[in-house]
Amino acid sequence: MNITSQTSTVTDADASVTPKNYTDYYNNFDMNTLLTEIFGEHLDDRLNAYMACCGRHVRDGRADNIALVHEDTAGNVTRMSFAELDQASAQVANLLQSYGVKAGDKVATMLPRTPELLTIVLAIWRIGAVYQPLFTAFGYDSIKYRMDKADTKVVFTNVDNRGKFEDLAEQTKMVLVGEAADAQTWGDDHYSQSMAAQSQTIEPVLLDTDAPFLQMFTSGTVGKSKGVSVPLAALPAFYLYMRYAIDLREEDHYWNMADPGWAYGLYYAITGPLLLGVTTYFNEAGFDATNTRDFMARHQITNLASSPTAFRMMKSSGVFENAHDEANAKLSLRCANSAGETLNTEVVNWVETYLNCKVCDQYGQTETGMTCCEHHALVHDCPVGSMGMALPGHTLVVLDDDLTVLPDGEQGQLAVVVSQSPAFYFRGYSWNEKQAFAGDYYLTGDVVERHSDGSYWFSGRDDDIIITAGYRVGPTDVENTVLEHEAVAESAAVGVPDEVRGHTIKAYVVLKEGIVGSDEIAQQIQDLVRKRLSTHAYPREVEFVAELPKTPSGKIQRFLLRSLSAA
Repeated sequence: MNITSQTSTVTDADASVTPKNYTDYYNNFDMNTLLTEIFGEHLDDRLNAYMACCGRHVRDGRADNIALVHEDTAGNVTRMSFAELDQASAQVANLLQSYGVKAGDKVATMLPRTPELLTIVLAIWRIGAVYQPLFTAFGYDSIKYRMDKADTKVVFTNVDNRGKFEDLAEQTKMVLVGEAADAQTWGDDHYSQSMAAQSQTIEPVLLDTDAPFLQMFTSGTVGKSKGVSVPLAALPAFYLYMRYAIDLREEDHYWNMADPGWAYGLYYAITGPLLLGVTTYFNEAGFDATNTRDFMARHQITNLASSPTAFRMMKSSGVFENAHDEANAKLSLRCANSAGETLNTEVVNWVETYLNCKVCDQYGQTETGMTCCEHHALVHDCPVGSMGMALPGHTLVVLDDDLTVLPDGEQGQLAVVVSQSPAFYFRGYSWNEKQAFAGDYYLTGDVVERHSDGSYWFSGRDDDIIITAGYRVGPTDVENTVLEHEAVAESAAVGVPDEVRGHTIKAYVVLKEGIVGSDEIAQQIQDLVRKRLSTHAYPREVEFVAELPKTPSGKIQRFLLRSLSAA
């Protein structure tokens, strides 16, 4: 892989923004100082997620600031201030209390990105209850599994998703967002009518920092999803990521494209920006490169967060490369951020060329939030292709199979040193589905390599590492190299059992629209990997496919490809 090195800098749109040195800030990190930076004299605001993300902004003179800009599928735009969210969430909070919901109870939504979704989330937090997201693409089995585990008390949904709940409504209170007639048809409470009768004031319930405010489930790349209860202690870690990695500023027009049915969207499209008191943007339309470009131009988005898949789809569409299109000239991005899978060098270069900004790659998990990042707002060397550096407040190490810390340059499992990570908040799975800790280490299950400059490089999940002829090969390295071929849109690499080598490498390849797979292209891909990566890491077999199997959050399910290859 062609690796170049850049320095992380802050574009000084505001003269008051002064970049901090990463090493100085990391080495001198202090949790008490951070809490004061976030909450000032009102440290109790961290004891209720609604107060942290909305109530304190209203109290402190920012009531009229816009919290949400929402565009629906027809292009209609709604803006909600913190004051409007305050009043509406109070009504929903009172409604929830009338249902008997109390602190610690789980309340879910299955809704698209709408003002109602944001209002309901804040209302749940306001009374000390726990918000449980249900992704809108889920079917009955996925919904039932999560609701049974969490003992969900109330579900808010719309007519498009109501049929998925079938008999689940018998055990859970259902509230329909939409038309009153539809609610009557289903026998549900109607959202607007029910909340309209409620008071616009209610006192927030203060909890302990160990109390959960989100009930997540892992995306399930292997096996059943595991429960992750996110405590209020996570708020400082969310702030660190938003402030220093994403470099979110008060004047930003910030759009996180991730669906809030999953961790990256919920943590950093809702909780994170509102925690900082900055406007968040919702685009209710599904992903489309033209719509994405036009949305950014219409709303003058300055700070973007997305996934490698989305950036690759933008790149392969060709939409952004038309110099004669006025919408491209109206783009005003200051910086971009990517999470979910590794960004390859070609995409990084494309973002810089056609979106005219730097993109930083950042790593995290549902369990931990973001823990390893290229930081826009901290000055450090950022090798393109790396995961970045440890997020301040986190100590990371690379371990071998015996839990011995490995020296730089050797591959092993990434781990968090819990006792040396004051911003780290994860304490185990909700129902003890898996042991995540070994002594003082949280084991991520991801194989990485640390370089002498302090940067980390992703190789793959522990289950995904391919051992071929005695060599350990990370599928990400193979995939990123395959992506450098001009005909390739997406790729996945897996190991195929082989009597001689143990495993050989097979690449599944999705070609760009209009290109047909051929032996010639397959040979070109193999030669490219031989030349750019190594002779032992090239795919001995290349199969062209229409699409790759992915989790609902967009992560490639390599275990399904391994099953196909072994069949």
